[in-house]
Amino acid sequence: MRSSRFSEEQIVAILAEQERGVPAGDVCCKHGVSSATFYKWKAKYGGLDGEA
Repeated sequence: MRSSRFSEEQIVAILAEQERGVPAGDVCCKHGVSSATFYKWKAKYGGLDGEA
């Protein structure tokens, strides 16, 4: 299995950007990820807030 281009911290930051009101399609385009990947990340990392 190929490792991700993004760390968990980066993924959480991308998800947080969408939660702040940016449309999911715009976030996907900006970061170069598919919508399927975005929603898979949201299912996996959606409960994380990125702050320790």
